Amino acid sequence: MSTPFLIAKGHDELFFDPKMGNRHGLIAGATGTGKTITLQGLAEHFSDIGVPVFMSDIKGDLSGLAKPGASNPKIDERLKLLGIDDFKFAGYPVTFWDIFGVSGHPVRATVSEMGPLLLSRVLNLNDTQEGVLQILFRVADDHGLLLLDLEDLREMLRFIGENASELTVKYGNVSTASVGAIQRGLLQLEQQGAGKFFGEPALNLDDLIQTGDGGRGVINILCADQLMNSPRTYATALLWLLSELFERLPEVGDLDKPKLVFFFDEAHLLFDDIPKALENKVEQVVRLIRSKGVGVYFVTQNPIDIPEKILGQLGNRVQHALRAFSPRDQKAVQSAAQTFRQNPKLNVEETITQLAVGEALVSLLDETGTPGVVERAFVLPPRAKIGPITAAERQEIIKSSVLFGAYETAVNRESAAEKLQARIANSPAATPAVLPLPGSAAPPAGSSGGGIGDSIGALLFGTTGPRGGQREGLLEAAAKSAVRSVGSGIGRSIVRGLLGGLFGGGRR
Repeated sequence: MSTPFLIAKGHDELFFDPKMGNRHGLIAGATGTGKTITLQGLAEHFSDIGVPVFMSDIKGDLSGLAKPGASNPKIDERLKLLGIDDFKFAGYPVTFWDIFGVSGHPVRATVSEMGPLLLSRVLNLNDTQEGVLQILFRVADDHGLLLLDLEDLREMLRFIGENASELTVKYGNVSTASVGAIQRGLLQLEQQGAGKFFGEPALNLDDLIQTGDGGRGVINILCADQLMNSPRTYATALLWLLSELFERLPEVGDLDKPKLVFFFDEAHLLFDDIPKALENKVEQVVRLIRSKGVGVYFVTQNPIDIPEKILGQLGNRVQHALRAFSPRDQKAVQSAAQTFRQNPKLNVEETITQLAVGEALVSLLDETGTPGVVERAFVLPPRAKIGPITAAERQEIIKSSVLFGAYETAVNRESAAEKLQARIANSPAATPAVLPLPGSAAPPAGSSGGGIGDSIGALLFGTTGPRGGQREGLLEAAAKSAVRSVGSGIGRSIVRGLLGGLFGGGRR
């Protein structure tokens, strides 16, 4: 059983119970009030008890976790104030990740794993365009076409655009205008560098749940300084990671300590302009992922950045100072004050605006899951280095990692793009508009109209009705049956839906 660890000290010592680590949490406060220090300290404590951590590094400051800290006047003053005389600096086992593959191991996901809903969000599609994207994924699933990277997505868009009339009969309206809008969105996405995120080898989530020397949990740091230039891509990538964790991990109930702790920095980006359906599913994932041993901690400036239903699930709270310079700020102060279990000795609403740097209002869950009364306290300083390490030190850690080489080289295996391009190359006489769907049998070249030959041909190869309706023939039915049989594993592995795992999607 893991022993509670001290995270802050005021009138009383405030201990965090690891058994409540999967009950989620919130770290909030204005810029410069100490949120990053609190985040770093919590990550260190979790690592010390063998819990792996995943966090995004917006400013590059968190890379210092890899190196021991050093004494300085501010830290010495804080330790003296808190009466701590046995403090020891230490570095931690760190793995660096980077979607662009520059400041860490590359992070990739396939288009299939991302799914149409999250892609629609990152592309900022309207409902009609999202419907076309849903049809694209359905066509790919029906015909065993793997969607791995953006090239696959572009080729599938070209294909459904050129065969829109035929696909509309079977799948619903395929608007060529929507196809064009999605293509333009993909171009913008690629210009932002997101093309590096889609492809293989895809991230194996087991590589995030590792322990290092001495049994300490590995702290996974996603380099996000460049990624923040595309905040929608940043938010979507983190939501994808959360949904994949929800899908992959088994139910374990309440453990003595979490299996993984996930920190969402700049959490407001996750919920800016988020569709209501997606917000509801995020709320559902946050609520249910607790039973899989994962703790989710949101780090943001204002508590009102978090939807109310999600905020209500965040049991462990560290609230740094807020500034009430505007009506919105005043609302945030009132909202934060009302969410705490009140302390009769403390005017919470007034205190929030008076907190010093590194000071916070803290409320933690006890062993029964009941929120403790809010206390004013100073957060303990971290044991690792505060601030970034050098680029050379980072590269040394990357190259010495056991994961080095596993993700560095992209793999481009045969998928939708290659198959569709080969079909065009092998069918020079076919115009794009009548190119047969993958998995269907085409009539033999040179068949003529009329007579018994046509009857046999219609029986074997099917017919097209006057309104464009399709009646499949015996050979087409047999071919589709074979494709379903052979491709059933693929089909199961790329089941689509809202946030993937919620509807049973799986990894390949």
